[in-house]
Parts: sequence; structure tokens; C-alpha cells
Amino acid sequence: MSGATSFLEKIGLKSSGGVDTASWGRTLVVAVVSFIYFLPVLMIIFTAFKPQDAALSVPPTLSPTSLFGLIPDQFVFTPTLENFASVFSRVMTAGGQPENTGFDRFFFNSIFISSVSVLLALVIGTLASYGFSRYPLKGNDTYLFIILTTRMLPAIVVIIPVILMFRVVGLSGSYIGIIMLYTAFNLAFTIWMMKSFFDELSTDVEDAARIDGSSEPKVFFKICLPQVVAGLAATFVFGLILTWNEFLFALLLTGVDTRTVPVAMNQAVSSGGRGTDWTLLASIETLFLVPVFLVTFFLQGHLLRGATCGAVKR
Repeated sequence: MSGATSFLEKIGLKSSGGVDTASWGRTLVVAVVSFIYFLPVLMIIFTAFKPQDAALSVPPTLSPTSLFGLIPDQFVFTPTLENFASVFSRVMTAGGQPENTGFDRFFFNSIFISSVSVLLALVIGTLASYGFSRYPLKGNDTYLFIILTTRMLPAIVVIIPVILMFRVVGLSGSYIGIIMLYTAFNLAFTIWMMKSFFDELSTDVEDAARIDGSSEPKVFFKICLPQVVAGLAATFVFGLILTWNEFLFALLLTGVDTRTVPVAMNQAVSSGGRGTDWTLLASIETLFLVPVFLVTFFLQGHLLRGATCGAVKR
């Protein structure tokens, strides 16, 4: 056993300094695996910058640069920004004039609907999770399980009654309807996620504040809430990703003015009767990645704690 451990230390896959020190071998393995996972996304981004005739060329063009001569010229393409311009204005029919595609409105809809619904779910879910954590009811676990069941069924199972309800109350194609639906579906995740953060907090400081005369709202906003900022950020990011990529509800419950980008992408599958325009589709997907990437980048410090919440007993 000691011989195997010594061999792993020699090749850098195990550090003799303890678990806190990352060895070069382990770092290399993580870098290679990460690159493999990111490779499809990288190909999409590269395709977005390719001329249309280079998207399916043989041999394939793999890089916008030769990397100082390391990549042969036949695998190098000349990057262009025309595909990104075509996302918002392009020729729809052969011989026609460039027309506005409406994707500026679709991107606004995705950002507005996702942000508002996740923020509403975060506000309502945080208050509810605090109640479940600090003032448990009789049968508390049963209520939490019932809340969780709202996410157990796939969307295709509940879509028919949802459509019928939307038609009866007149919410089909409206911002209010789709935002309310996304908020409801994000609530279960928010409540369970935030409850785990509140459960981790020590109640000693809260009890001391109550003895000193602090009201319950003050205890919540001044003592508890600042301690779960990491949970709020992590829950927001995960909820945003789930809502941002949702397709079925957006397809069947939004209208022309409230359509989101995942639904609008089908307009880019065929361009001018010439078949699938892969460079245009890749450009839309690349732009679609940017908002979530920026949010995740700025809140990345909170994501690891949110993903591992409850894994370590304190």
C-alpha cells in the first residue's frame, strides 16, 4: 500500500503535504478533464466566428489562429463578426432586403422574465425557508416533501392543465403569466436550498438579540440574512440557469411579444431557404451564453459553498 502511495506521489497525483496542497499531477488531470468538458462549447464559439462556407468544410477549420505556426494553415479560418450582425438583421428570403429579426426583443424577454421570476422566488422562498427552519410546524417534513413534489413531475406531464388554466384566466402570452409560472416552479428549489443554509446557522446569537429586545424582523434582516448571502447568491445562479434554459413552457405559453431566446432559435435553423445556417445558430448560442456566464463569473465565490452546503458538519 505504501509503495502505491509513493508511486502516486512521484507522478504528482498525490501530495505528501496533505489534502490542502494541490499537486501538479492532480492539477493537470483536472485541467485536461475541464478542457474535454468545455471543448463542445469552444467549438460553438469558434463556429460563431467562422464564415458560413467554413462551418462544414473538409478538412475542418479548428482555430482562428495558427498559434505561431503550430496549426497548419488548412485548419485555420479567418474570423468574422458578420454572423453576430445577422442575429439581429438578416435577409429572410432569397433576393430580399435585410429585415429586423426581433432578437433584441427576445434577449430582453429572456433577461427580464428570468431575472424577475428568480428574484420573486428568492424573496418568497427565503421567507418561507426561514419559517420552516426556525418555526417548524407539526409534520414539517411532510410539508417540505409536498413542496418538493412540485419539481418531481416533468414539465410535459403538467403542461396540459397549465395551458387550460392560462386560457381560462387570460394569461397566455403575457409576462405576468410566464413569470408567475417560473416563480412557482423555482420556489421548491429555493425553499429547500435556503432552508439548508438557515439550518447551519447557530441560534445563540439570535436568542441573545431577542433577549436584548430585537424584534423578529430585525433578527431576520440584521442577523440571519447577512450570514446566508452565499446561499442567496448560489440559489440565484442555479435558479437563473434553470429558468434561462427552459423551453417547453416558453414555447407553449408565450406570445410573439413575450417569446424567449430558446423558442426564437428555431427561426435561425433555416436561413433564406438554404438549409441550416450553423454559423448563425452558433452566434445566437454564443450570445445566449454571455449573460449567465457573467452572472456566474461575478458570483463564483459563492457557488462552491452553495453546491457543498451541508456536506461538512460544523
